[in-house]
Amino acid sequence: MRNGSKYHGAVVPLVTPFTAQGALDTAALDRLLDGQIAGGVAGVFVLGTTGEGAHVPREVRRQVVAQSVARVNKRVLVYAGLGDIRAADMTEANEFFQAGADAVVVHPPISEKLAAEKLLGWYQALLDQAKGPLMLYNMPTTTGVSIPLDAVEKLLGHPRLAGLKDSENNPKRHEELLQRFGGKKDFSVFIGVGALMEKGLKLGADGIVPSVGNLIPKICQQLCAAVQAADWSAVEKLSARMNVVALLYQKGRNLNESLAALKAAMHCRGLCALQVLPPLRRVSDAELEKIRSQMGELHLLNGE
Repeated sequence: MRNGSKYHGAVVPLVTPFTAQGALDTAALDRLLDGQIAGGVAGVFVLGTTGEGAHVPREVRRQVVAQSVARVNKRVLVYAGLGDIRAADMTEANEFFQAGADAVVVHPPISEKLAAEKLLGWYQALLDQAKGPLMLYNMPTTTGVSIPLDAVEKLLGHPRLAGLKDSENNPKRHEELLQRFGGKKDFSVFIGVGALMEKGLKLGADGIVPSVGNLIPKICQQLCAAVQAADWSAVEKLSARMNVVALLYQKGRNLNESLAALKAAMHCRGLCALQVLPPLRRVSDAELEKIRSQMGELHLLNGE
């Protein structure tokens, strides 16, 4: 499963907690970080898609990274996601490194969309300016473009390139991705699609980035450990648990709706408020009670 890189294991894409007024809930952020560390995860990924990263104001983004680095205090790695970065402004990555992030994760621009054939040059420019390790982030659901694997290959060997997080729901792509880049020294592959995580780890992925880890971090890290130990019976059970819990907030919902439902599930555990940033909308009171009931059935109200 691992290529010897320090970038591996379960890296949970943390939700960003807000107050009812839309400000960063610093107390809740500390609770979330403490829960992840207690769960034994290898890292936390702040300001990713699950963290509403593209919608969080820049000054708040810096605050999230700085607080996360301070609270974690080197007990796990902190990955920080860039937002809707524009081609003319590539300074945010270095701001995050200055704040202490261990790696920065960057997907293609959203508002200034780039064609697939232009991504190689765009990432090359970003890597050349970066003052720390960068992780490519393939997320065509939000960016509208898939990072070509040929472009990834041409970027291999850059001293600032740490790896790739792939969240494209395409099993064939993931198989080719791992055939071409799995096990390479100093390049880590993370799987970001829940349904493909078990297979991806078996094929040689270094880690996973599971949104369900916000609710069950220990299970997610145990899955990585079970693959490492070739305990396939445990792998099957842990993967099944992750998939069942993920359905709680994903089934029948689009991406934005699922993020609001995930926060609702966490709210039922007293971890954070329901508040999400526009264009997301918080769940209704009826949805909240349905989620609370389902969590009871899954034995999630008091733990994993």
